[in-house]
Amino acid sequence: MTHKLDADDYFIHCVQKHCADARLNFFLIEPLWVEAFFHGLESGRIWAHVLLNMHSEHHQPKEIFHRLVRLAADKGIRVIDPPDRAVAAFDKSKLHHRLIAGGLTVPYTVIVPASEAASFRLSPADRQALGQPFVIKPAMGYGRRGLVLDATSEADLARSMAAWPDEHYLLQRRIVPLQSGDLPAYWRVYFVFGTVWISWWNCYTDQYRLTTVEERNRLGLERLEAIIRRVAELTGMEFFSTEIAQTDDGELVLIDYVNDQCHMLSQSADPHIGVPDELVAGIAYRLVEAVDRLIKRP
Repeated sequence: MTHKLDADDYFIHCVQKHCADARLNFFLIEPLWVEAFFHGLESGRIWAHVLLNMHSEHHQPKEIFHRLVRLAADKGIRVIDPPDRAVAAFDKSKLHHRLIAGGLTVPYTVIVPASEAASFRLSPADRQALGQPFVIKPAMGYGRRGLVLDATSEADLARSMAAWPDEHYLLQRRIVPLQSGDLPAYWRVYFVFGTVWISWWNCYTDQYRLTTVEERNRLGLERLEAIIRRVAELTGMEFFSTEIAQTDDGELVLIDYVNDQCHMLSQSADPHIGVPDELVAGIAYRLVEAVDRLIKRP
């Protein structure tokens, strides 16, 4: 498993434990070992059945983890998820129209190539549809880097470009979720080899809470499961999360499309922004279970 964040210790421990229970060899490819592992794999001195990619920079082809994942795929190692598939899903400028064609609801969006940003001007119709303020995000950005939430004109493209150089940028209508009790109607939904978890995610405070059975029944949250299964069908991704908001008119809108290499910071490690421990443990177990089946019945 590639990994770079020390903060995800609980997730790493869970994966390692479940691998031991399944009698699978496990190696964590962290920054200390990545160069040696890359050269060992390149020369054929080491190999793997499956590589779980929890860190690589899709937008940096020369980055060592990205090169390692590519090398593993080229050598026939099963990568979760395969780099070409993951990049195609991660690039919001490419995925946007596929989602619309697939019947999913996304924010009104104008896609601007970086090469045209200096001269780009919104049409009156686009300006009206985007509203004010609107959102600007890099097509391959993550972790809020390059994200502009208070854009009012094309000039704000420069702010996003300065924070995150990219080939395309998305100008999107800002979606404000309705209030559901004491929480915004905003969820982070995880898909892991066919299993779905639904968690409240407060887009204002970054706090998570798993949904309850009563909430799923009362609020009809099975619709969220149907949405993420459709995204999985359209992209072929096996492990990812997405964000879904409900607007005042009841419409469910995909906000951030596909997040792969999900950060698994546990709530016990950070109560303010961590993922519930139960969810972290469940995802780790499902991943190892899926890998075990891939190895034994490829």
